[in-house]
Amino acid sequence: MKIYYNLTAFILPCKRIYTLSYHGDFFSLKNMKKALWQLHVSVFLAGFTGVLGKLIHLNEAPLVWYRILITIVTLFLVLFFQKKLVRVPFKKLMQLTGIGALIAVHWVCFYASIRLSNVSVGLVCFASVGLFTSILEPVVTTKKFSWPEFGLGLLSLLGIYLIFHFDFQYQLGITIGIVSAFLAALFSALNKKQVAAADTQTVMLYELSGGWLVLSIGMPLYLHFFPGISFRPNYPDWGWLFVLSWLCTLLGMNLMLKALQKVSAFTQNLTLNLEPVYGILLAFAIFGENRELGLAFYAGVGLIFLSVLLQMVRMSR
Repeated sequence: MKIYYNLTAFILPCKRIYTLSYHGDFFSLKNMKKALWQLHVSVFLAGFTGVLGKLIHLNEAPLVWYRILITIVTLFLVLFFQKKLVRVPFKKLMQLTGIGALIAVHWVCFYASIRLSNVSVGLVCFASVGLFTSILEPVVTTKKFSWPEFGLGLLSLLGIYLIFHFDFQYQLGITIGIVSAFLAALFSALNKKQVAAADTQTVMLYELSGGWLVLSIGMPLYLHFFPGISFRPNYPDWGWLFVLSWLCTLLGMNLMLKALQKVSAFTQNLTLNLEPVYGILLAFAIFGENRELGLAFYAGVGLIFLSVLLQMVRMSR
């Protein structure tokens, strides 16, 4: 009888620990799956941005200026009526403003890449963000350097090189597209710290407000070097701008920031390599861009898709 009580005293705590551990793993796995779904929905919405950028008859800087303005006004009103507006310390404000400036310049370079090449090439250049993130994330955060992630990033870069090497007419657009990808990797790595310490909508409001302010300050200089461009959207442009701001920016960015609370910046950015899939298919259907692209483009895209697939296999393990 004494042995029975001794065994019971040992087994029951072990069972409780196992049960708590199992449920902890279960909820952790459930949260991770939710984060991955949020990430993929945001990437799907991001796939429309390239097409919308070509449908809107504005140059890259005015387009981004209106996109951010509509987004921050909408987000401010939502948070105001929900009584969720939160003040942040001055130091934090400066950090968020700096990240917002990176986001704004990234978008300007992204749309400039599309205008100098086409939607498909501009989107494919974004795939190099994985390589840049594998290098920048360990520098900015406490994450250790990963050789497998670096290798997958190089695989994506090789795909871009195939397109760059053979399609000479798109070289300037590809160069600016790679600069855009570098900026995207940098602000994603920096955002990893911010979303862990504050609400995602608050982070988004302050970042985009800072980006809009920086863009507004630099707009006179932009108009000086590019005189004669149209700064006023026409009526169809307003409709596309609201779609771009509300769906692709407000909803998409909120989902992405929520996902970033659970997944690494590298996983986020490598998953963003799927953005060209949706954008390219739309560009093929709407603009017929498949007639402009050669074998090198498809070989490069194949390598980029392979890098995404291999990362999904790594995550599943």
